[in-house]
Amino acid sequence: MSEIPAKATESEDPAEGARAGAVDGPDPAAAGAFAADGPRPGDAMWQASPPGSIYDYIKVASFSIGPDGLVDQWSLRAEHLFGIPADRAVGMDPIEAFIDPRHQARGMRKMAEILDGREWTGVVPFRLPKGVEGECGHEGLAEVYVMPTRTEEGEKAAVCIVVDVRTLRSIETDLAASQAIFGQSPFGFLLIDPDLRVRRANQRFASIFGGSPDDHRGKGVHDYLQRAEAERVSATLRRVLETGNSITDMHVTGFVPESDERRHWSVNLYRVHSGSGRPIGVAWLGTDITARRAAAREAAAARRNLALLNEAGARIGNSLDLETTARQLLDVVVPGFCDLATVDLYQGLLVGDETPPGLADGSGELRRVAFASAVSDAPFAGTGAPVSVGAVHHYPFNSPCADALRTARPQTVAGEDGGLVQSTLAVPMVAHDTVVGLVQFARTKGSEPFGERDRDLAVELAARAAVCIDNARLYRREHERALILQRSLLPPGDPEASGLDIACRYLPGNVNTGRPSEVGGDWFDVIELPGHRTALVVGDVMGRGLRAAVAMGELRTAVRTLAQLDLEPAEVLSQLDEIARGLGAPGGVQQATRAARRPREADLSEVYLATCVYAVYDSVTRRCTFANAGHLPPVLVEPGEPALMLDVPPGMPLGVGGEPFEEVEVELPEGALLALYTDGLVESRDHPLDEGLQAFVSALADPTQPLEDVCDHVLNTLDTHHGEDDIALLMARVQGLPTESVGDWTLPREPRSVGRAREYARAQLLSWDLEPLVDTTELLVSELVTNALRYGEGEIRLRLLLDRTLVCEVWDAGLVQPRRRRARDTDEGGRGLQLVGLLSAAWGSRRTPRGKTVWFELPLPDGGPGLPDPAEALLSLF
Repeated sequence: MSEIPAKATESEDPAEGARAGAVDGPDPAAAGAFAADGPRPGDAMWQASPPGSIYDYIKVASFSIGPDGLVDQWSLRAEHLFGIPADRAVGMDPIEAFIDPRHQARGMRKMAEILDGREWTGVVPFRLPKGVEGECGHEGLAEVYVMPTRTEEGEKAAVCIVVDVRTLRSIETDLAASQAIFGQSPFGFLLIDPDLRVRRANQRFASIFGGSPDDHRGKGVHDYLQRAEAERVSATLRRVLETGNSITDMHVTGFVPESDERRHWSVNLYRVHSGSGRPIGVAWLGTDITARRAAAREAAAARRNLALLNEAGARIGNSLDLETTARQLLDVVVPGFCDLATVDLYQGLLVGDETPPGLADGSGELRRVAFASAVSDAPFAGTGAPVSVGAVHHYPFNSPCADALRTARPQTVAGEDGGLVQSTLAVPMVAHDTVVGLVQFARTKGSEPFGERDRDLAVELAARAAVCIDNARLYRREHERALILQRSLLPPGDPEASGLDIACRYLPGNVNTGRPSEVGGDWFDVIELPGHRTALVVGDVMGRGLRAAVAMGELRTAVRTLAQLDLEPAEVLSQLDEIARGLGAPGGVQQATRAARRPREADLSEVYLATCVYAVYDSVTRRCTFANAGHLPPVLVEPGEPALMLDVPPGMPLGVGGEPFEEVEVELPEGALLALYTDGLVESRDHPLDEGLQAFVSALADPTQPLEDVCDHVLNTLDTHHGEDDIALLMARVQGLPTESVGDWTLPREPRSVGRAREYARAQLLSWDLEPLVDTTELLVSELVTNALRYGEGEIRLRLLLDRTLVCEVWDAGLVQPRRRRARDTDEGGRGLQLVGLLSAAWGSRRTPRGKTVWFELPLPDGGPGLPDPAEALLSLF
């Protein structure tokens, strides 16, 4: 220790100067190990790199004292500790320069003892001398180690080693705190050296991976993690060592000894430096987040399931079509919930049966209505042989699917060896305590298996879809029944009428949009009336659904009944108005009439309103009488003229009551076209009524085409594809009865008119080549004219009309309608009308503005069944 450098070197950094003075030193790795753990056997070796030791952290200085008690050598570290350069320090008395005057006497005694050859160690308070500019230095506390020595001349001297006590105490405090933090930390704490080996581990880390902290020294990340994960972590550690950038919340996955459970850790990495700032390793701070990851997965699964349910609520049930609803369910679950899925519905439900067959044992026939796959387009074969979409099949009684249908509980089916499917959930679709079908969710191999949460979610999804499918089934059933009812109430086939060419169209609402909808109350009718007259009817019950269809049926039946009574059009509508008001009243028409006489708040749900136009066309005179109850006006197209809307007073809708209806009589020219329609043809949400009426009138610009073609042209031209309402279109082309097909005579009120009537009838029939009908016609004409003479008034008019049938009419001014009665065997008369009923195809009477008309109708001889023989008919009366 006597060989101490005498003067300061050129280095300005005392630490660098100290390092520069060393010839050789330990390498950084060994130095780091030495600093952290102290020297170990085999670690000591001479190295050229600067050391990293405790001297990088504490302040240590040295100087020497000559025989005269003055400083004769001053080290660079002394310059750094005391702040006094060597040229000033050399020659100073250390007692006078650094010791407080109060302690200088004691210091002089100690100096004398030291120069006398005694070693001394102690703690000395010191004071820095005044600076160059006269400022007083600060005070300090130093631990001094004084060692006697001799100069070259043999004189006694001393070497002093000085340590800053306050710095040393701070290091001791920091070391104790560091030791407490490292040892008591609840997280796994590692110090990893530059060779990526564990240099130190705390107790928490050792408690997880077994053994004591010392057992983990020298191990690498490959001793704890699998190969791929260890490579990733090692690369991260090297990057931290090279760049100094910290890593926060790096997720590491591995296993702990004696456990097959995969564990997850969150690791923070940062580079550790020596006191001189040199990197000596990486600190590893890890915490177990396995439970947190599991909770996060649970929360993510819950959020995913909730999102899936929200999506299902938004997408499933938008359509009232069963197949569409099933496809919507699969669109939601594939691939978000499973990889493959199918929906099977009971065949009985699809065809409209109330209770599907085989519902009790689960082996009933089902139809596969939907299939979806995220991995393959092949038919789903998760629980048996593949079944294509649309195929009808059934599950064996002992199969899991049949058990699910039978018990209404989900079943888990394991996949077959070598197959694509890992597992399948067979979930019954239950709606209102009724199983309507089965949905199967399948996941392929490699996917996460179904858990209890997935099972509950599948049941909820199937239940939601089942309710929508059941609603669609019920709606389809009601819609089909209402449509059947409505169509059954419309004229079957192509209606025929005397003197008219008829064409009609009926389109239920939404048939063009592909969406199911409630049927409406639109209807039309063609009613044949006596005398080759025809009643044309078009109406619309406000509202939709089965109630509207039923109301329409009642009104149509009432119209036909009233038409057979041969009432005037205005009177028919008045009677219909009373009937419509009675539809919404519990007591019928009379109750509705009484209720109308007192104020009341109407229950709109029980009010039936309808619009109707009723027209009666006479093929002999080509005159048509119209009456309108709030309906759209008829359209008339005369030959060579543009189409026009007839000015028929609209009147109030049926069911309102209190207002009379007006009649308008129009003469229709030969070949004219008459169109009656409902508002669905000319009005929609996007097209106002005025625009629709104008477009309809424009579409009838060429009425000379065949009537069927005209109907098709109108429907194709107008925007009828909106499908919002029913459409009823009735078109008639006027073909009046030719003059040569009418025989009309006026007879005086005298007995011989009976014979003249027979003569007129015989001559007319012979001119029409209807000789087989002569005898029967003469007999019946004689009966009717005789009754007119006996019971009628005024002149008698006889008219024969030839069209598809032969009609004979007898007119008189009497108001008393003939009534048929059954004569007793002893009665001499009273059998005339019975005879008319036996020999004719139909007969009746009607009122006219000037009396009444009694008529009968005979079929034309066309090779069919002939009329009864008059003689046999007469004998049958007795």
